[in-house]
Amino acid sequence: MLYLLDYGAGNVQSLANSIKKLGFDFKWVKHPDDINTADKLLFPGVGAFGPAMESLRRQGYAEPLKEYIASGKPYMGICIGMQALFEGSLEAPNVPGLGVVPGTVGKFSSEEASGARKSVPQMGWNVAKVIKTTDGEHDENSVEYGFPSPEQAVAHYYFVHSYRVAFDPEKHASWALTTTQYGSEVFVSSIQKGNVFATQFHPEKSGRAGLEVLRAWLSRDGQSVGLTRLIADPHEVAKPAGSDGLTKRIVACLDVRSNDDGDLVVTKGESYDVREKQESPKVVTAGPSSGGNSGQVRNLGKPVELAQRYYLEGADEVTFLNITSFRSCPLKDQPMLSLLELAAATIFVPLTIGGGIKDTVDPDGTPRPAKEVADAYFRAGADKVSIGSEAVYAVEELLSRAGEGIYDPKRAPDSALSGATGIETISKGYGAQAVVVSIDPRRVYLAEGESAPEAHAPCVVEGLKGSEDEGKRWWYRCTVKGGREERDIDVVQLARGVEKLGAGEVLLNSIDRDGSNKGFDRQLIDLVRSSVNIPVIASSGAGNPTHFTDIFEPKPLKPLNLVNDDDGAGPPPPSSVEAALAAGIFHRKECTIQEVKDELLRKGFKIRSEVVDSGAGRIVRQA
Repeated sequence: MLYLLDYGAGNVQSLANSIKKLGFDFKWVKHPDDINTADKLLFPGVGAFGPAMESLRRQGYAEPLKEYIASGKPYMGICIGMQALFEGSLEAPNVPGLGVVPGTVGKFSSEEASGARKSVPQMGWNVAKVIKTTDGEHDENSVEYGFPSPEQAVAHYYFVHSYRVAFDPEKHASWALTTTQYGSEVFVSSIQKGNVFATQFHPEKSGRAGLEVLRAWLSRDGQSVGLTRLIADPHEVAKPAGSDGLTKRIVACLDVRSNDDGDLVVTKGESYDVREKQESPKVVTAGPSSGGNSGQVRNLGKPVELAQRYYLEGADEVTFLNITSFRSCPLKDQPMLSLLELAAATIFVPLTIGGGIKDTVDPDGTPRPAKEVADAYFRAGADKVSIGSEAVYAVEELLSRAGEGIYDPKRAPDSALSGATGIETISKGYGAQAVVVSIDPRRVYLAEGESAPEAHAPCVVEGLKGSEDEGKRWWYRCTVKGGREERDIDVVQLARGVEKLGAGEVLLNSIDRDGSNKGFDRQLIDLVRSSVNIPVIASSGAGNPTHFTDIFEPKPLKPLNLVNDDDGAGPPPPSSVEAALAAGIFHRKECTIQEVKDELLRKGFKIRSEVVDSGAGRIVRQA
């Protein structure tokens, strides 16, 4: 009998869904004795190393887990389930690991040897290079562990982590099964020795390629067979290639809210107004975002059905944004939790959900911290949570605590961190990679000769020559409540502030470009991209495939002249964002995900190309 070890954090439901999809049964480990009972054991992990190991020991799982592995029975670990096998991690220096595999888990460096910078965490789809086999026949190995041979199409797997095990030829040659390169760093992406198999990537979120890895391990009977023959010299394996295999991500976004009949629908705003324009004044519907005479909530489809369509079309991620934001009681909003559970059962790429992830109080007076709301989402199938307005308030408080004259949150002392904001508590429990911050800025135009306030001077940009904005100057003010309220904080301050608080990714919207089909606001994106070291998702304004290739095109950036910024950081990375998001053009089929990827491929970008057949158990790869 296969047992799944749930140590109490992260999204384990998606793995359970994947196992069921592949036709296998399992039981949950509910007591330390269950570990000894298991014939096979799978330890999935989404979260931070310290809390994970402390939870294992507190629940009495650590020693039985080590005994199980020593018994020779098959073990598979995923993410934290792999990192826990090592001696320790710099993520929690004083917390020991299980010590099964030699070495310590370290952190990706944002500084490259060339002086350039890369985003940390690594978030996205990358390749895994097999370096070990049984007898030199790679095809047999691919059947055994689910990795394709070099002659087959390149497979991509979903990585989302800040910490990794740098490949050491002396320590890891007998353990490493695959290695992966991010920037110039080569790290261990899967291990295999005897009965132990583990992956740094998430096979349950890696589409067809990941399901094949899971299927291969689940299909094995009895004890695992070790792979002993190295395909390449481990010292050569440790040398980085010219470029890594990270792909550009295309994210499908679904704005979800209740219509006037109480049904959840996918909608899309025009300048953030989600109601149809009402030509006749005879019918008036006063909705939350209505400015007067308005029609029904714009209905572009059912959320789960539309999300499944995007998965089948090759979306690299799917994002649900609940734009009604759980006005009173987030944990009582069962329709959104049910929606997420249904989506996670059939969609095997990462799911992000946002809306209402904040500290609240139930009508009966029960306090609900943001992390408790996030816990419910993760248990229902989310991989990341998106925080909006609450992030603005948190950075405002951070700047206030930092003291007068400090306008750059990056310069705020660590003592200014409260440790109590939703970003901080969720990041501590699940890792920075689990927290996305959605930013909604609006342009503030400056008259000729007018200067921006001192705090916002680094955020001022000028319209490009030859564009419709030529001769104009403006800065970007951030908003809350879906763009309805402005705050005295700019987009650079907010982006840098949420990075300091512990967010792992920025979803960058543009109120000015939303629904315009004019393309992404390149100047806005360049501004934020040059300000932070975490991944950035470009959003708002896409109208055709060329807009995606335009925003992915690298562009050298100059360091910002930030007030009080003397950290000596190297040059910012080129303005080539990691991902781009669209909604309306996909919903209305004005442009398909496949058309976008075809254009990216034509322009020489790395993409994940995969089509999934919805038939029972049938998965088809597109070359």
